[in-house]
Amino acid sequence: MNILLDLFLTFAKIGLFTFGGGYAMISMIENNCVERKKWISHDEMMNVTVIAESTPGPIAINCATFTGYKQAGFVGSLAATIGMVLPSFLILYLISMFLDNFLELTLVANAFKGIKIAVGILILDAAFTMSRKMQKKLQPRVTMICACIVMLLINIFSWDFSSISLMLIAAVVSLTIFLVKGAPQQKGGSGK
Repeated sequence: MNILLDLFLTFAKIGLFTFGGGYAMISMIENNCVERKKWISHDEMMNVTVIAESTPGPIAINCATFTGYKQAGFVGSLAATIGMVLPSFLILYLISMFLDNFLELTLVANAFKGIKIAVGILILDAAFTMSRKMQKKLQPRVTMICACIVMLLINIFSWDFSSISLMLIAAVVSLTIFLVKGAPQQKGGSGK
């Protein structure tokens, strides 16, 4: 029962104090779940981030669900997911009940301008952390750099190109390279 409460409270804290969506939460999830509590490894965090990005639903909730499931099965995934969702739901519910023109308030509008900057920094932090811990191989790094350049060009020139299409293209390129080169050899293999 302690692990369920710990999962709920950890993800509730992340959900309560992180603004900007899933990408902004990745660095907090990694800090709490990988470095401090050691619920998942860094490689698992990288994998779940990639998988969560390509599956339906918000990336942070998918990460919470995976971590909860790994620690305590279905009930753990439920506790972690509810912990992640509940704070945002309650805050938005309270705001919608009591404040009609919430975003029109000068104080709130200025606060959100500052939050946008903080969210950008959190996303950059998560990207730098993940890229530093990425395998030191040429192909993943070249794929990442090319995808970043293409996304910047899409944003700068306001091209009508879906980020999902870009992810699918990167997946096809990576899969093609994998199939051409063959599966990488595992360290400490079967002794053949």
